[in-house]
Amino acid sequence: MDFWEVVRARYSVRELDPDADVSPEEVERLLWAATRAPSAGNRQPWHFCVVRDGDVRRGLAAAAYGQSFVADAPVVIVVCADADRSAERYGERGRTLYVLQDTAAATEHILLAAFALGLGGCWVGAFDEGRASDTLQLNPRLRPVAILPLGRPATEPGTHTPRRPLSEVATWLG
Repeated sequence: MDFWEVVRARYSVRELDPDADVSPEEVERLLWAATRAPSAGNRQPWHFCVVRDGDVRRGLAAAAYGQSFVADAPVVIVVCADADRSAERYGERGRTLYVLQDTAAATEHILLAAFALGLGGCWVGAFDEGRASDTLQLNPRLRPVAILPLGRPATEPGTHTPRRPLSEVATWLG
C-alpha cells in the first residue's frame, strides 16, 4: 500500500473481529516496523510486550479504566519505555523527554504498519501505569507508555474525523 494512502486512510479501530487472528508473522512485521523508528542517539529505548493471553488482556483492559475493547482484541502490544537506556547518554532530558518521543515514534510505526497489513488498532494512552506494569509483571526499569489492541476491523471504516487545516497548525518562517 502506498505510504500516502496509509497516512490518509488510517483511523483508530476499537471494534475488532474476535474470530480473526493476527498471525505471528504479522506481529513480527509490526515489531520490525517499530524498531525502524528514529530514536535519540539511536538508543532504541523501547521494549514491546506482545499479549495474547486472555487473562492478561482483561487485566490490561481493567488498567485502561474498563476500556473493554482492549480485552476483546486478539493481540495487544504494550509499548514500554526504558528511561535508563536514554538517560545513560542524555541524562535527565533523555529520561523525561527523549524516551517518550522515541517510544511514541515506535508506536506510530506499529499503527501505520498495522493499517498497511489490513489490520486495525487504537492507541490507548488512558491507563493506570502501575496496574498495567503489575499485570505485565514488568521489570521496574520499564514504563508502559501505550497499549495497542490490534486485530482485523469488525466493521467498515466510517467517516474520518476532521483535521485542522494547515493554516491553523503551521507557521512558515522564510
